[in-house]
Amino acid sequence: MAELRFKDRKDAGARLAEQLATMAIEPNALVLGLPRGGIPVGYEIARTLHLQLDFLNIRKLEVPWQPEVAMGAVGEDGIPHLNSELVRSLAITSDQIKRVRDLELSVISERKKAYRGYAPRADIQGRQVILVDDGIATGATMDLAIEIVRNAGARSLIIAIPAGPEGTTAKYEDMVDHCICLQEPADFNYVGQFYRNFYPVTDEEVCELLGASFHALNEGAS
Repeated sequence: MAELRFKDRKDAGARLAEQLATMAIEPNALVLGLPRGGIPVGYEIARTLHLQLDFLNIRKLEVPWQPEVAMGAVGEDGIPHLNSELVRSLAITSDQIKRVRDLELSVISERKKAYRGYAPRADIQGRQVILVDDGIATGATMDLAIEIVRNAGARSLIIAIPAGPEGTTAKYEDMVDHCICLQEPADFNYVGQFYRNFYPVTDEEVCELLGASFHALNEGAS
């Protein structure tokens, strides 16, 4: 299959929504975007399918001297989830891990303060959850996201992503109920290669989209 390049994250979200619309998506399903890039994608899915949108506050833990490589991820609980094999092979010390974790926790704290005013925390218990990002590279944040959502009591779990490395669907089909990955070529290099416009998403845009989704859903229910 020829490589598909999306116009932007909105376009990617629309294409994922088309796929999801053919599935048995429950009326009270929850779309969870991974900030920041997953929010515009998730917004388009939630808008099209008339679902609730929320965010999952997770950060990648970068290798200190190789920031494009993830050694793990961390969520609001502050517990680092590490790729132990990678940490051992690169001889990353516990002090280095702590410094990176503390830095990312400060970002998580700031995002929680900024975003929660626009999207009250959604209840995951017993619901169908659609986890969304703008793409997967190492999978560190998505792996932690799956664990968090499962532990929060999700009844079923779908991953919806525009692009990832070869084997992404096979990997996640073994971990969740269903995985949609529109592109997973053998020559995957980075997520941005699949977008004509891969602009940096700002906190302001995230807040605007979370707020717009919240108000649209509540107006529709009234």
